[in-house]
Amino acid sequence: MPTTTKFRTWTPRKEDLSSGEWYVVDATGQTLGRLASSIARILRGKHKPTYTLHQNMGDSVVVVNSAKMVVTGGKLDDKVYTRYTGYPSGLRTRSLRRQLELDATVPLVHAVEGMLQRNTLGGEQLHRLHVYAGAEHPHKAQRPKLITFDEKGDIRVA
Repeated sequence: MPTTTKFRTWTPRKEDLSSGEWYVVDATGQTLGRLASSIARILRGKHKPTYTLHQNMGDSVVVVNSAKMVVTGGKLDDKVYTRYTGYPSGLRTRSLRRQLELDATVPLVHAVEGMLQRNTLGGEQLHRLHVYAGAEHPHKAQRPKLITFDEKGDIRVA
């Protein structure tokens, strides 16, 4: 007769979830894609030992100086952002260089959005991303911690 075990997988409940930490990331001199993947990891909560795929475990991230990000190679002219207006012949494209001139926050938000889940959970996670082109941000009341990322994308609290 087979024996049954009483091992159970622990899953956090809503009362176990914390309200989340706030982090500030300075994008000065950081590569767009590497920065976006590290931010997406924090938004999803994968840096926590209690990470659960189907629950909103992540923290809030404030990115400052997004206008000072760098991209490698010829991406400034080769990378194209496309949108559709909804009208016939309404396909509009602009290069990364032009997008950075108009709004320097859009490329980072677009990159992080592409790395999150494509469901309501991913939308909730994206709402916790706050990107600013300059050095000032209005989230000082949340007392965010300044962090940096190492070569692997791991968090280092400054």
